[in-house]
Amino acid sequence: MSIASVLLVLVLACVAWGVVVSIMIFASLRRRGEKVGFLFLRFMLPFYAHRYAEITRGESGKPGPLFLHFLLAFNLALACAILAVVLRWLRA
Repeated sequence: MSIASVLLVLVLACVAWGVVVSIMIFASLRRRGEKVGFLFLRFMLPFYAHRYAEITRGESGKPGPLFLHFLLAFNLALACAILAVVLRWLRA
């Protein structure tokens, strides 16, 4: 298995991690009485994550742990995807 293939598997794992964290953020917002619209959920994802960070920052002085997981999951997926594409391009 090549390094690019391993990176692509890592991308899929990070995206799955991000989806789970996103669902947890939505549930947390709903528990706090925020309206979460499910029609355009994919497009509103950054807004909901930012709203979660604002609310938890107001409660404890720092963003909640799910916000950090949200940022790490999707940024790591993006970095690994770019690295995999570059590695495949260099081999071709």
